Amino acid sequence: MPVTIPAHLLPADGRFGSGPSKVRPGQVDALVAAGARVLGTSHRQPPVKDLVRRVRRGLAELFALPDGYEVVLGNGGSTAFWEVAAACLVRHRAQHAVFGEFGGKFAAATARAPFLAAPQVLAAEPGSVALLEASPAGDDAVDLHATPHNETSTGAMITPVRAPGSAERGALTVVDATSGAGALPVDLAETDVYYFAPQKAFAADGGLWLAIVSPAAVARAAEVEAGAAAEGRWVPEFLSFTTAVENARADQTLNTPAVATLVMLADQVEWLLEQGGLEWAAARSAESAAALYGWAQAREWATPFVADPSHRSTVVGTIDLDEAIDAGAVIAALRDHGVLDVFPYRKLGRNQLRVGMFPAVEPDDVRALTACVDHVVAQLA
Repeated sequence: MPVTIPAHLLPADGRFGSGPSKVRPGQVDALVAAGARVLGTSHRQPPVKDLVRRVRRGLAELFALPDGYEVVLGNGGSTAFWEVAAACLVRHRAQHAVFGEFGGKFAAATARAPFLAAPQVLAAEPGSVALLEASPAGDDAVDLHATPHNETSTGAMITPVRAPGSAERGALTVVDATSGAGALPVDLAETDVYYFAPQKAFAADGGLWLAIVSPAAVARAAEVEAGAAAEGRWVPEFLSFTTAVENARADQTLNTPAVATLVMLADQVEWLLEQGGLEWAAARSAESAAALYGWAQAREWATPFVADPSHRSTVVGTIDLDEAIDAGAVIAALRDHGVLDVFPYRKLGRNQLRVGMFPAVEPDDVRALTACVDHVVAQLA
């Protein structure tokens, strides 16, 4: 017999995707309202430039930027930014903390670059974290440290983010905040580049990268790009960090952006500010996470995948199920009832649920999700 879930157990909104994430109805309303005024207009004209200005101003307020830091954006998403960083921010050698898919892909990008030395990779098994280390001086010294803030693939996070000791010698600290920005606390003074995409905590569509950058990062890119030809380094205009900075200061991107994404992003940033800013957002996601992990720990057949509680993500929760329970069957039953996107990261291959708990997700809906899982597991048994 098919599994059924009573209506009174179901969450009010069943979207728990880890990216793209739940879009609030208010963002859709903003998109409709902007339709005739902004959509289909040039990104070099005031209506779209005003949108970019709203995004940059809102993010500056949300993150309380240190003096001299600025918000930069470009086309292509976090995947494109790895190539931007490899081309323009690594002078000679990068160090990578790798504890999931995103950290590994950035390390692969610098390893592929023929003009860079082989990166130093500090790796940890999925479900744990690797921490950046100070690099000794010398010919092989690291000049850029890279770490994820949160690994979307595994549900592991590092908080607080700290620059390693070699930052005192001018090494940059670059943080992949794709699924952490806007929902995890951060001291930006410990970073030089804090980059992310808009389809996680900011509940928009993909296609952009955004970065909060220090004066040191801007200077590094200018230095590297100025000497690129002499070093045999190729920096296409699309991957030029300096070009992105110049365009952002003019409230635009190099190429035409997805304007609908900008509308949803601007509305989400302003909504977060209205609710109480980053502190409110982090507390809201933490409330959802406490409900999810507390529920799992109270079940004999469910276990948080990340063993160390201090490294369990408050924005993407991963829960292993006992082998006697088919997670795929649980996920299918939930999907049949409109409870969506709780599948694990495909490459992990685990019998697992993965739950997005970004600020747009109601903590009560996370609690309802756990009640639904209880009900489905009982029926499957």
